[in-house]
Amino acid sequence: MVAAEVCLYWLPLGAGGRSVRWNGRVFERLVALREHRSPCDLYHAALTLTLAERRYVVEMAPEWSGDGDRGVVRSGPVGLAWLGRSRWFRYEVRLWRDGTIPDLDEAVGGPMHLATDPARLRRLFEAAPHVPAATWGRDELGLGEMWNSNSVVSWLLAVSGHHVDTLAPPTGGRAPGWDAGLALARQSGAGSCA
Repeated sequence: MVAAEVCLYWLPLGAGGRSVRWNGRVFERLVALREHRSPCDLYHAALTLTLAERRYVVEMAPEWSGDGDRGVVRSGPVGLAWLGRSRWFRYEVRLWRDGTIPDLDEAVGGPMHLATDPARLRRLFEAAPHVPAATWGRDELGLGEMWNSNSVVSWLLAVSGHHVDTLAPPTGGRAPGWDAGLALARQSGAGSCA
């Protein structure tokens, strides 16, 4: 019997679809060119949580990408704040009981089991509805990096007291937005952010 478990997954950006993968590669090549470095593989973070024998998924996804109860706890705009008036330009943060993560079988390196306990996991559950609803793909919070799914995952882990100092995407890859979530958690003085 597992009392509490947190698993972090690194999914290749655009796993299962060509459009997002192609756009991500173009984005990364432009950023790498600007930063005078070689392009990296891009990753998207997702979590599975187990508490008292119940399994949950934490992920950010487009609002239009599902039907029924998906455990939505927060939503925000994509691209530009005013575009968020349309569901086609909105994301949702899901804390989804018995939920699924598309393309979980493509996760690189399998699950990373993070040290946790029921108290930290409950703090993560409590924090989820308070994830900042910043505009996806923008740095409107002045954190030095765009806000996205990686920001949500890193922020939740940090504010709930999970140790994030050694977490990183697979070798040769990067997770844009990850540091934005950590920076915001540090600003609030919450959790283990270093």
